Amino acid sequence: MSRRWIQNPNRCADEYLDGIEDFIEFARRQNPGATRIRCPCRRCNNTLFETIENVGFHLVRNGMIETYSIWNLHGEQVDHASSSNALRVDNVEPIVDPNDQVMSIIQDAFPFASTNINQEGEDDVPTPIDSAEFEQYEKLLKNANQELYPGCESFSVLTAIVEQMHGKIKYRMSNLCFDYFLGVFKRMLPTDNCLPKDHKHAQKVLHGL
Repeated sequence: MSRRWIQNPNRCADEYLDGIEDFIEFARRQNPGATRIRCPCRRCNNTLFETIENVGFHLVRNGMIETYSIWNLHGEQVDHASSSNALRVDNVEPIVDPNDQVMSIIQDAFPFASTNINQEGEDDVPTPIDSAEFEQYEKLLKNANQELYPGCESFSVLTAIVEQMHGKIKYRMSNLCFDYFLGVFKRMLPTDNCLPKDHKHAQKVLHGL
């Protein structure tokens, strides 16, 4: 089975989310009865143990170690030739601000947003940009910079939605359950908050990632 999804920078893509589900199911089969397993996310780096549910959440939020394509630390058998690559441990990534992380996801999804510099240090000739794609980029950027409510410094609109969607995946919440709690959170916030009212509207904000 191909595990190219591990290198997919878009952690909201169906391919990536399906890959996480495959890994979680594999870990459950290989570690029956285990309450905690090594977490192969880029922060825990297979050195910390988490519940299987938290591992799934970490993989969505932080991404999987890109070199961990053979899951030997979770029960997969490897031959001698490939074991050296499988046992490689990368440096643990530093903890980053969620808002910065969301901006990185946007840049990964829209490469044209970053200025390309060639080997001579000069700007490359910009490639044509689809107008609809650029419009989607501008909407995401606006929500990434907009406070969840006036004076909120911890969450932008986009960061809040990404965090809640990760929770939906982690706890396998139905859309109906997600809508209920999203509505509760919205009523708890100041009346001028920008939190979407339901799952359908949250997905519209995330469209393009």
